[in-house]
Amino acid sequence: MKIILLKDIAKLGRRFDVKDVPSGYAINMLIPRGDAIAATPQALKRVEADKAKAEGERKVKEGLLIKSLEDLDGAVVAMKGKANDKGHLFAGLHKEAVAAVVASQTRLSIDPSSIKLDQPLKTVGPHAITVEAAGRSAAFTLVIEKE
Repeated sequence: MKIILLKDIAKLGRRFDVKDVPSGYAINMLIPRGDAIAATPQALKRVEADKAKAEGERKVKEGLLIKSLEDLDGAVVAMKGKANDKGHLFAGLHKEAVAAVVASQTRLSIDPSSIKLDQPLKTVGPHAITVEAAGRSAAFTLVIEKE
């Protein structure tokens, strides 16, 4: 049975792919879960339109991301954290926290997975942070001050 995938499915295919699968698998698993639809001529036309729309949205998002990276490059972002007398933070800062601080101070939304940190930040002071996305990279400085 020919189906059109509506989601990425491991070991089967990516979204909008047309695949030939056993009819039992399609009828009992993929279609009821909303992972696929039957590949009719009308569905194929609709999926082609959806694919073009998704590609356009992806290009717009990529353009916005590149603009955000250009704006973020060389910026200095400051934040405060609880630390002991030696300058060690009580809680390490992970990628999600860094993305939240960048979003709150610069109004640029950065995906936490694109932030490159070898390990959580655990000390007070300046830290060089690299963001890589869409084949481009930007570097900014995160200054952590003691509360």
